[in-house]
Amino acid sequence: MKNKQILGALAMDLKRVAVGYFRGSNTMAEKFYLEALKRRNELDKNDLKPYLAIFLNRLDKLNKEKKDKAAEDALLYSTIFQNAATV
Repeated sequence: MKNKQILGALAMDLKRVAVGYFRGSNTMAEKFYLEALKRRNELDKNDLKPYLAIFLNRLDKLNKEKKDKAAEDALLYSTIFQNAATV
């Protein structure tokens, strides 16, 4: 149950990252990206499905991508984590 709440919060942080990059507010996007990384560390990884662990590991690459690609990926990951939180 705790993981579902954290996944939901992680999804919202990533959605804010995507919106920030789309709007050109890189400072906001970077702030929420750091929050998303903190949320990732709060998760109990033993209770996660393997596909979620793969996407969680991909979060490290977001800040190394071009901003438009990072925004698309952040939105994709946000949707994946939101769906996992509601199942």
